[in-house]
Amino acid sequence: MDISVIIPLYNEAESLPELTQWIERVMQENNYTYEIIFINDGSSDNSWDIIEKLKAQNTNVHGIKFRRNYGKSPALYCGFERAKGDVVITMDADLQDSPDEIPILYKMVTEEGYDLVSGYKKKRYDPLSKTLPTKLFNATARKVSGIKNLHDFNCGLKAYRNEVVKNIEVYGDMHRYIPYLAKNAGYDRIGELVVHHQARKYGKSKFGISRFFHGYLDLISLWFLSKFNRRPMHIFGLWGTLMFIIGFVSAIIVGATKLIALATSEPSRLVTDSPYFYIALTMMILGTQLFLTGFIAELVSRTSQERNKYNISKEI
Repeated sequence: MDISVIIPLYNEAESLPELTQWIERVMQENNYTYEIIFINDGSSDNSWDIIEKLKAQNTNVHGIKFRRNYGKSPALYCGFERAKGDVVITMDADLQDSPDEIPILYKMVTEEGYDLVSGYKKKRYDPLSKTLPTKLFNATARKVSGIKNLHDFNCGLKAYRNEVVKNIEVYGDMHRYIPYLAKNAGYDRIGELVVHHQARKYGKSKFGISRFFHGYLDLISLWFLSKFNRRPMHIFGLWGTLMFIIGFVSAIIVGATKLIALATSEPSRLVTDSPYFYIALTMMILGTQLFLTGFIAELVSRTSQERNKYNISKEI
């Protein structure tokens, strides 16, 4: 199979027939063998009924129905698991991504040798309140990830070599950082394509301002995991040991100062009256806690068996 198109959706019933027809036309014009995988992420409208009708009309259409809303990353994870195409295309269901971009994305992967190609919506139809935070977010993501050539990490329109999606784990809200995940997995041939951004035709955006705060927290998590995933003791143990040593040495100095004063019969206050004693004690306690945190993290690192287990009610 040439192409798998993965489309996560939440309450997008109105746009699904038009989007499917558009994809079908592009595939037929280019003689691609393909499949379309819709992941219904707990929609409360009749999106699943529409998907079942589309399946009856076209055997290349498949669907996964979540019992509740899990989010975009779990939807992509389940789609990636089932994708059979040599090239995997992801796009949003709201008709803001153009299927006409599929042929050039396909060629960039198959002919130009890219592992991943991310869309860049250079001209957007979003309000300023959304575009400015997006620019700041992407600038931070470029700096942290080291992927300097990407301008839009969160663009839903992307193309992947099949091998890439089978070797990355997308969970939580990490769909924003799939290029970073791919790079960490060793797939560093990452390209970008300026794509057309269309105004939303039906419904309204499902994402609020909170996604930007979540995005930064996820970026910090991903950076930490990429640096210390296999060796959490290296950071917790290092800082814990340093803090304990500083606190221990400080406590010795405070105690020695008191003993010298007693030996020379000089007046001195109680050790517990000195603020340095409590600073030293706090440093030792914090150092011990950090060290133990690193030890425990080393034991439980990457052992969760339920991370990507989702309740699927139907699959066609």
